[in-house]
Amino acid sequence: MRRKRLGMVLGSVMLAAALGVGLSGCDYWPPALQAQIEQLRAEAQGFAAERAKFESQLAQTSRTRDELQARVTELTNQNQDLTGKLTALEQSLAAEREKAAKTGKPAAKGSAKAKVAKKPAAKKRP
Repeated sequence: MRRKRLGMVLGSVMLAAALGVGLSGCDYWPPALQAQIEQLRAEAQGFAAERAKFESQLAQTSRTRDELQARVTELTNQNQDLTGKLTALEQSLAAEREKAAKTGKPAAKGSAKAKVAKKPAAKKRP
């Protein structure tokens, strides 16, 4: 029984010692480990700087994309407006040609340039 009690006391002392050492921490860092930690810190700072640069580029690219998307939307609206005007003009032209056909007058098929081109050019005399 005495051995059992001695074992318990010894176990308690060892547990207390282990907890004391574990809680106090270790203040000694080997030089190789310190160098490795510094290298990892430097790499981490480099990666952080690179990440900041990429985030800046991403933000700028996003702004450019938004501006271009707004321009595409604006040009699409203009295209739709011009397509509507073109359709209206084509319908108006077809209606005018029908009117001209009903009245018996030939519809003008060419523009003013075509009329000018039909006139013979004056020849220069030497």
